[in-house]
Amino acid sequence: MADHDLDLRGLNCPIPVMRMKKKMETMASGQTLRVLTTDPGSLPDFKAYAKKTGNTMLESKENAEGNFEFLLKRA
Repeated sequence: MADHDLDLRGLNCPIPVMRMKKKMETMASGQTLRVLTTDPGSLPDFKAYAKKTGNTMLESKENAEGNFEFLLKRA
């Protein structure tokens, strides 16, 4: 279970990564964020964000409903 959830379904690039970034900046170190998107471009965007910022992508998958689900941990 994540500390925070963010539903970004229906939004297209670059909005999902921008909103996720804004939310991550408000979180304490060690907290986790679960994000749902429908934009396939979110996968490379979120991976690049995690690598650039030192945050950790714990999980990325496509769920049964066809949404992309990410679990990120704040550094």
